[in-house]
Amino acid sequence: MTDHAQVLKDLSAPIAELRQAIPEVWAGYSQTHRAAMAEGALSSKNKELIALAISIVKRCDGCVAAHARGAARRGATPQEVAEAIGVTVLLEGGPATVWGPRAWEAYQQFVVEMGSDPDAAGLPVR
Repeated sequence: MTDHAQVLKDLSAPIAELRQAIPEVWAGYSQTHRAAMAEGALSSKNKELIALAISIVKRCDGCVAAHARGAARRGATPQEVAEAIGVTVLLEGGPATVWGPRAWEAYQQFVVEMGSDPDAAGLPVR
């Protein structure tokens, strides 16, 4: 099992260093991120589900961890996450059958870390 919270922790120091090296680029990305993920016609929860699906297709471990955490934080249900992953399997095929379970595992980890009851959330007990 991957510790998805650790993936994010491992990235924090190099991200901080890179942010200092290219502050204008990083600020531009941060502004774009805030604007793209803000509540609008699509909820932030739905945007996190979309981002999680794209993260699976892109095979980005840090992105999977970040958006699985975001989906959990924004109240995505296990069924919503599972169905978003299902769409990636439809469109990406085999690689999504590897990265989809990684995203599922990450989402479950963050739900549990947030103190949610996995049984109440409909998650399998580990």
